[in-house]
Amino acid sequence: MPPARDLGLGAGLLPPGPLNAITDVGGVTVGHHTLHGKELATGVTAILPHQGDLFRRKVRAGIEVINGFGKSVGLMQVAELGTVETPILLTNTFSVAACAETLIRRAIAANPDIGRKTSTVNPLVFECNDGAINDIQAMSVTAADAEAALADARSGEVRQGAVGAGTGMTAFGFKAGIGSASRLMRIEKHDYVLGALVLANFGRAGDLVLPDGRRPNPREAAEPEKGSVIVILSTDLPLGDRQLRRVARRAGAGLARLGAFWGNGSGDIALCFTTADPVAHEPGAAFQPVRQLAEDRIDMPFRAAAEATEEAVLNALCAAPAMTGRTGRQFPALAAWLMEHPLP
Repeated sequence: MPPARDLGLGAGLLPPGPLNAITDVGGVTVGHHTLHGKELATGVTAILPHQGDLFRRKVRAGIEVINGFGKSVGLMQVAELGTVETPILLTNTFSVAACAETLIRRAIAANPDIGRKTSTVNPLVFECNDGAINDIQAMSVTAADAEAALADARSGEVRQGAVGAGTGMTAFGFKAGIGSASRLMRIEKHDYVLGALVLANFGRAGDLVLPDGRRPNPREAAEPEKGSVIVILSTDLPLGDRQLRRVARRAGAGLARLGAFWGNGSGDIALCFTTADPVAHEPGAAFQPVRQLAEDRIDMPFRAAAEATEEAVLNALCAAPAMTGRTGRQFPALAAWLMEHPLP
């Protein structure tokens, strides 16, 4: 399936990075583990901010709960302390516990003093409900599946669409899943990048608005908005945790451009972390320097967050093939709709 940009659906004004993916940010890797079977279409996606020990060398982060109908784990501590200290896992709603346990055990294996001589660890797991396609009550995802996604993490191109956590996800009545995009930023003669990875499972059928103004309709009866979307943003731009939350908030602008209105039953959450200026678990001095962008220059990452989020969702939709749900409902491929409805 071609990416959205190759179909004339590139979003915004800023240029994309070389891969047009979250992995354009140096050190960031992404892995997937996919489960397929009878009424089984789910999995796990892993995002690693760097390849070292995240518990010992944390990354600064900010979280924005756009609409809080969700069951993610670890958000409270990120909001309070402004750091991420484990890999980030995405999965389905009823698999959060298995993924969180995997992250805790992984951290303890690397740091046996966790919970005894030093602090506990904050696992970070995000979820969406893939029950329209996957039998979510089977609770099929195990710790081994989460480990497999972590082991699969790599740099380079990001597999998108119906893969990993995105295997059973849908959006705007179409098949969706994992999508990624990035934007380049030039600030004070220095080059930076912001990347997005989304787990797209939101939007009412018929509400989708493409960058060219077309409104694809899967011809399914529109139901109340009760999906979810997770947006993970990464950048190498030095930002403080308060600024990172402000950038994360702009992911909502990218979702709104597509026709989303963050309905009552939708869990819409954005996290933004920076690989610049990491935080030591055991700082060597009482006072620590912090590098961050001047506030009057922050509009550039605001724009990058909105544009990368919008295009990442479009890539999730364009990369996903058609799929039949558990009850027989058809979730068509957006790529097929675009071929059937070309621009005049």
